[in-house]
Amino acid sequence: MLLLAAAFLVAFVLLLYMVSPLISPKPLALPGAHVVVTGGSSGIGKCIAIECYKQGAFITLVARNEDKLLQAKKEIEKHSINDKQVVLCISVDVCQDYNQVENVIKQAQEKLGPVDMLVNCAGMSLSGKFEDLEVSTFERLMSINYLGSVYPSRAVITTMKERRVGRIVFVSSQAGQLGLFGFTAYSSSKFALRGLAEALQMEVKPYNVYVTVAYPPDTDTPGLAEENKTKPLETRLISETSSVCKPEQVAKQIVKDAIVVTMGLFRTIALFYLGSFDSIVRRCMMQKEKSEITDKTA
Repeated sequence: MLLLAAAFLVAFVLLLYMVSPLISPKPLALPGAHVVVTGGSSGIGKCIAIECYKQGAFITLVARNEDKLLQAKKEIEKHSINDKQVVLCISVDVCQDYNQVENVIKQAQEKLGPVDMLVNCAGMSLSGKFEDLEVSTFERLMSINYLGSVYPSRAVITTMKERRVGRIVFVSSQAGQLGLFGFTAYSSSKFALRGLAEALQMEVKPYNVYVTVAYPPDTDTPGLAEENKTKPLETRLISETSSVCKPEQVAKQIVKDAIVVTMGLFRTIALFYLGSFDSIVRRCMMQKEKSEITDKTA
Protein backbone atom coordinates (compact mmCIF):
# COMPACT_ATOMS: atom_id res chain seq x y z
CA MET A 1 0.00 0.00 0.00
CA LEU A 2 2.85 2.35 0.87
CA LEU A 3 4.59 1.62 -2.41
CA LEU A 4 1.35 2.28 -4.28
CA ALA A 5 0.96 5.64 -2.55
CA ALA A 6 4.58 6.56 -3.33
CA ALA A 7 4.11 5.58 -6.97
CA PHE A 8 0.96 7.68 -7.18
CA LEU A 9 2.76 10.69 -5.69
CA VAL A 10 5.64 10.39 -8.15
CA ALA A 11 3.22 10.06 -11.06
CA PHE A 12 1.29 13.10 -9.87
CA VAL A 13 4.47 15.21 -9.61
CA LEU A 14 5.56 14.15 -13.10
CA LEU A 15 2.12 15.03 -14.44
CA LEU A 16 2.37 18.50 -12.93
CA TYR A 17 5.69 19.09 -14.66
CA MET A 18 4.30 17.87 -17.97
CA VAL A 19 1.20 20.05 -17.73
CA SER A 20 2.86 23.16 -16.30
CA PRO A 21 4.15 24.47 -19.69
CA LEU A 22 0.56 24.47 -20.95
CA ILE A 23 -0.84 26.53 -18.08
CA SER A 24 2.15 28.70 -17.18
CA PRO A 25 2.55 32.29 -18.39
CA LYS A 26 4.96 33.27 -21.13
CA PRO A 27 8.55 32.87 -19.86
CA LEU A 28 10.25 36.08 -18.74
CA ALA A 29 12.98 37.16 -21.17
CA LEU A 30 16.12 38.03 -19.18
CA PRO A 31 18.14 39.82 -21.90
CA GLY A 32 17.87 43.51 -21.01
CA ALA A 33 15.67 42.82 -17.96
CA HIS A 34 16.29 44.53 -14.63
CA VAL A 35 16.77 41.95 -11.86
CA VAL A 36 17.07 42.97 -8.21
CA VAL A 37 18.65 40.44 -5.85
CA THR A 38 18.58 41.03 -2.10
CA GLY A 39 21.23 39.21 -0.10
CA GLY A 40 23.19 39.28 -3.34
CA SER A 41 26.67 39.78 -1.95
CA SER A 42 27.32 36.07 -1.28
CA GLY A 43 25.95 32.53 -1.40
CA ILE A 44 22.84 31.67 -3.39
CA GLY A 45 21.99 35.34 -3.99
CA LYS A 46 25.30 36.06 -5.69
CA CYS A 47 25.01 32.91 -7.82
CA ILE A 48 21.48 33.90 -8.88
CA ALA A 49 22.82 37.30 -9.92
CA ILE A 50 25.58 35.63 -11.94
CA GLU A 51 23.09 33.28 -13.63
CA CYS A 52 20.83 36.19 -14.62
CA TYR A 53 23.80 38.27 -15.79
CA LYS A 54 24.95 35.39 -18.00
CA GLN A 55 21.56 35.62 -19.71
CA GLY A 56 21.89 39.34 -20.42
CA ALA A 57 20.11 40.92 -17.43
CA PHE A 58 20.95 44.18 -15.68
CA ILE A 59 21.55 43.54 -11.98
CA THR A 60 20.93 45.49 -8.79
CA LEU A 61 22.61 43.86 -5.80
CA VAL A 62 21.20 44.72 -2.37
CA ALA A 63 22.95 43.77 0.88
CA ARG A 64 24.28 45.35 4.06
CA ASN A 65 28.05 44.92 3.67
CA GLU A 66 29.38 47.38 1.10
CA ASP A 67 32.78 45.69 0.78
CA LYS A 68 31.18 42.31 0.02
CA LEU A 69 28.87 43.99 -2.48
CA LEU A 70 31.78 45.50 -4.39
CA GLN A 71 33.61 42.17 -4.43
CA ALA A 72 30.48 40.42 -5.70
CA LYS A 73 30.08 43.10 -8.39
CA LYS A 74 33.57 42.31 -9.73
CA GLU A 75 32.82 38.59 -9.85
CA ILE A 76 29.48 39.08 -11.61
CA GLU A 77 30.89 41.47 -14.21
CA LYS A 78 33.23 38.73 -15.44
CA HIS A 79 30.18 36.98 -16.90
CA SER A 80 28.83 39.80 -19.09
CA ILE A 81 27.64 38.94 -22.58
CA ASN A 82 27.59 42.53 -23.87
CA ASP A 83 29.13 45.87 -22.97
CA LYS A 84 25.77 47.47 -22.12
CA GLN A 85 25.14 45.39 -19.00
CA VAL A 86 25.40 47.06 -15.60
CA VAL A 87 25.74 45.81 -12.02
CA LEU A 88 24.48 48.32 -9.49
CA CYS A 89 25.28 47.90 -5.78
CA ILE A 90 23.13 49.30 -2.98
CA SER A 91 24.00 48.92 0.69
CA VAL A 92 20.89 48.79 2.89
CA ASP A 93 19.35 46.61 5.59
CA VAL A 94 16.16 45.34 3.94
CA CYS A 95 14.35 44.59 7.20
CA GLN A 96 14.87 47.74 9.27
CA ASP A 97 13.06 50.63 7.58
CA TYR A 98 10.54 50.21 4.76
CA ASN A 99 10.85 53.84 3.61
CA GLN A 100 14.59 53.39 3.19
CA VAL A 101 14.08 50.20 1.18
CA GLU A 102 11.48 51.92 -0.99
CA ASN A 103 13.89 54.80 -1.67
CA VAL A 104 16.76 52.57 -2.77
CA ILE A 105 14.45 50.61 -5.08
CA LYS A 106 13.39 53.93 -6.65
CA GLN A 107 17.04 54.84 -7.12
CA ALA A 108 17.71 51.51 -8.81
CA GLN A 109 14.73 51.96 -11.14
CA GLU A 110 15.84 55.47 -12.06
CA LYS A 111 19.22 54.11 -13.14
CA LEU A 112 18.35 50.73 -14.68
CA GLY A 113 14.63 50.99 -15.42
CA PRO A 114 11.61 49.27 -13.87
CA VAL A 115 12.24 46.05 -11.97
CA ASP A 116 11.28 43.01 -14.03
CA MET A 117 12.26 40.42 -11.45
CA LEU A 118 12.89 40.64 -7.71
CA VAL A 119 14.68 37.78 -5.96
CA ASN A 120 14.32 37.93 -2.18
CA CYS A 121 17.39 36.05 -1.01
CA ALA A 122 18.33 38.00 2.14
CA GLY A 123 18.09 35.83 5.22
CA MET A 124 19.88 34.01 8.00
CA SER A 125 19.58 30.89 10.14
CA LEU A 126 20.05 30.25 13.85
CA SER A 127 19.26 26.86 15.32
CA GLY A 128 18.70 25.47 18.80
CA LYS A 129 16.07 23.76 20.89
CA PHE A 130 12.91 25.79 21.43
CA GLU A 131 13.43 26.33 25.16
CA ASP A 132 17.11 27.21 24.68
CA LEU A 133 16.53 29.97 22.13
CA GLU A 134 16.14 33.53 23.33
CA VAL A 135 12.84 35.19 22.43
CA SER A 136 14.89 37.83 20.63
CA THR A 137 16.09 35.12 18.22
CA PHE A 138 12.51 34.51 17.07
CA GLU A 139 12.00 38.25 16.59
CA ARG A 140 15.29 38.65 14.74
CA LEU A 141 14.71 35.77 12.30
CA MET A 142 11.13 36.83 11.59
CA SER A 143 12.38 40.33 10.87
CA ILE A 144 15.20 39.27 8.55
CA ASN A 145 13.64 36.27 6.82
CA TYR A 146 10.07 37.52 6.56
CA LEU A 147 9.97 41.33 6.69
CA GLY A 148 13.25 41.37 4.76
CA SER A 149 11.22 39.93 1.87
CA VAL A 150 8.01 41.88 2.49
CA TYR A 151 9.66 45.31 2.24
CA PRO A 152 11.41 44.90 -1.15
CA SER A 153 8.35 43.15 -2.61
CA ARG A 154 6.08 45.95 -1.44
CA ALA A 155 8.45 48.47 -3.03
CA VAL A 156 8.27 46.91 -6.52
CA ILE A 157 4.74 45.53 -6.74
CA THR A 158 2.90 48.70 -7.76
CA THR A 159 5.12 49.32 -10.78
CA MET A 160 4.93 45.67 -11.81
CA LYS A 161 1.13 45.78 -11.75
CA GLU A 162 1.06 49.02 -13.73
CA ARG A 163 3.36 47.52 -16.40
CA ARG A 164 1.52 44.17 -16.39
CA VAL A 165 4.81 42.29 -16.10
CA GLY A 166 6.95 41.00 -13.26
CA ARG A 167 8.32 38.12 -11.25
CA ILE A 168 8.83 37.98 -7.49
CA VAL A 169 10.85 35.14 -6.02
CA PHE A 170 10.96 34.22 -2.33
CA VAL A 171 13.91 32.02 -1.38
CA SER A 172 12.67 29.91 1.49
CA SER A 173 14.27 26.62 2.55
CA GLN A 174 13.37 22.96 2.90
CA ALA A 175 12.95 23.95 6.55
CA GLY A 176 10.18 26.21 5.27
CA GLN A 177 8.38 23.18 3.87
CA LEU A 178 9.06 20.75 6.73
CA GLY A 179 9.30 21.79 10.37
CA LEU A 180 12.63 20.40 11.56
CA PHE A 181 14.16 19.69 14.96
CA GLY A 182 16.20 22.68 16.13
CA PHE A 183 14.58 25.05 13.64
CA THR A 184 11.55 26.31 15.55
CA ALA A 185 12.64 29.91 14.98
CA TYR A 186 14.04 29.45 11.48
CA SER A 187 11.33 27.16 10.08
CA SER A 188 8.51 29.43 11.22
CA SER A 189 10.09 32.46 9.56
CA LYS A 190 10.52 30.51 6.31
CA PHE A 191 7.03 28.98 6.47
CA ALA A 192 5.69 32.54 6.61
CA LEU A 193 7.08 33.19 3.14
CA ARG A 194 4.88 30.47 1.68
CA GLY A 195 1.72 32.04 3.10
CA LEU A 196 2.78 35.46 1.85
CA ALA A 197 3.60 34.13 -1.62
CA GLU A 198 0.37 32.19 -2.07
CA ALA A 199 -1.83 35.07 -0.92
CA LEU A 200 0.12 37.62 -2.95
CA GLN A 201 -0.10 35.47 -6.07
CA MET A 202 -3.89 35.59 -5.93
CA GLU A 203 -3.78 39.39 -5.85
CA VAL A 204 -1.30 39.98 -8.67
CA LYS A 205 -1.92 37.16 -11.14
CA PRO A 206 -4.60 39.17 -13.02
CA TYR A 207 -1.91 41.77 -13.69
CA ASN A 208 0.49 39.22 -15.27
CA VAL A 209 2.74 39.33 -12.21
CA TYR A 210 3.81 35.93 -10.89
CA VAL A 211 5.22 34.79 -7.57
CA THR A 212 7.35 31.71 -6.94
CA VAL A 213 8.88 30.18 -3.82
CA ALA A 214 12.14 28.24 -3.81
CA TYR A 215 12.83 25.59 -1.17
CA PRO A 216 16.56 24.82 -1.49
CA PRO A 217 18.21 22.14 0.65
CA ASP A 218 21.48 22.64 2.55
CA THR A 219 23.75 24.58 0.24
CA ASP A 220 27.49 25.22 0.53
CA THR A 221 27.38 28.90 1.48
CA PRO A 222 28.86 31.12 4.23
CA GLY A 223 25.41 31.13 5.81
CA LEU A 224 25.43 27.33 6.17
CA ALA A 225 28.87 27.46 7.78
CA GLU A 226 27.53 29.86 10.42
CA GLU A 227 24.38 27.78 10.89
CA ASN A 228 26.41 24.63 11.55
CA LYS A 229 28.06 26.27 14.57
CA THR A 230 24.80 26.22 16.55
CA LYS A 231 23.07 23.05 15.32
CA PRO A 232 21.97 20.54 17.98
CA LEU A 233 23.07 16.92 17.48
CA GLU A 234 19.68 15.86 16.12
CA THR A 235 19.70 18.67 13.57
CA ARG A 236 23.21 17.78 12.41
CA LEU A 237 22.21 14.13 11.95
CA ILE A 238 19.15 15.16 9.94
CA SER A 239 21.32 17.37 7.75
CA GLU A 240 23.70 14.49 7.10
CA THR A 241 20.92 12.43 5.48
CA SER A 242 21.24 14.51 2.32
CA SER A 243 24.21 15.88 0.43
CA VAL A 244 25.11 19.55 0.45
CA CYS A 245 24.32 21.24 -2.87
CA LYS A 246 26.51 23.69 -4.74
CA PRO A 247 25.09 27.25 -4.80
CA GLU A 248 25.52 27.42 -8.58
CA GLN A 249 23.24 24.42 -9.08
CA VAL A 250 20.61 25.79 -6.72
CA ALA A 251 20.74 29.21 -8.40
CA LYS A 252 20.15 27.73 -11.86
CA GLN A 253 17.09 25.84 -10.65
CA ILE A 254 15.66 28.91 -8.89
CA VAL A 255 16.11 31.14 -11.95
CA LYS A 256 14.56 28.47 -14.18
CA ASP A 257 11.53 28.10 -11.89
CA ALA A 258 11.13 31.89 -11.69
CA ILE A 259 11.27 32.45 -15.43
CA VAL A 260 8.69 29.83 -16.33
CA VAL A 261 6.77 29.89 -12.99
CA THR A 262 6.82 26.26 -11.91
CA MET A 263 6.50 24.52 -8.57
CA GLY A 264 9.99 24.33 -7.09
CA LEU A 265 11.69 20.96 -7.52
CA PHE A 266 13.14 21.12 -4.01
CA ARG A 267 9.65 21.46 -2.54
CA THR A 268 8.56 18.08 -3.90
CA ILE A 269 11.78 16.35 -2.88
CA ALA A 270 11.40 17.52 0.73
CA LEU A 271 8.19 15.53 1.26
CA PHE A 272 10.07 12.22 0.99
CA TYR A 273 12.34 12.95 3.95
CA LEU A 274 9.92 13.68 6.79
CA GLY A 275 9.53 10.11 8.10
CA SER A 276 13.28 9.46 8.25
CA PHE A 277 13.84 12.71 10.14
CA ASP A 278 11.37 11.66 12.86
CA SER A 279 13.24 8.36 13.24
CA ILE A 280 16.53 10.19 13.76
CA VAL A 281 15.06 12.33 16.55
CA ARG A 282 13.55 9.27 18.28
CA ARG A 283 16.87 7.41 18.18
CA CYS A 284 18.70 10.37 19.68
CA MET A 285 16.15 10.62 22.49
CA MET A 286 16.47 6.90 23.29
CA GLN A 287 20.26 7.14 23.34
CA LYS A 288 20.11 10.09 25.72
CA GLU A 289 17.72 8.26 28.03
CA LYS A 290 19.98 5.19 28.09
CA SER A 291 22.97 7.40 28.82
CA GLU A 292 21.14 9.09 31.71
CA ILE A 293 20.17 5.71 33.19
CA THR A 294 23.75 4.48 32.88
CA ASP A 295 25.06 7.62 34.62
CA LYS A 296 22.61 7.17 37.50
CA THR A 297 23.49 3.52 38.06
CA ALA A 298 27.23 4.04 37.71
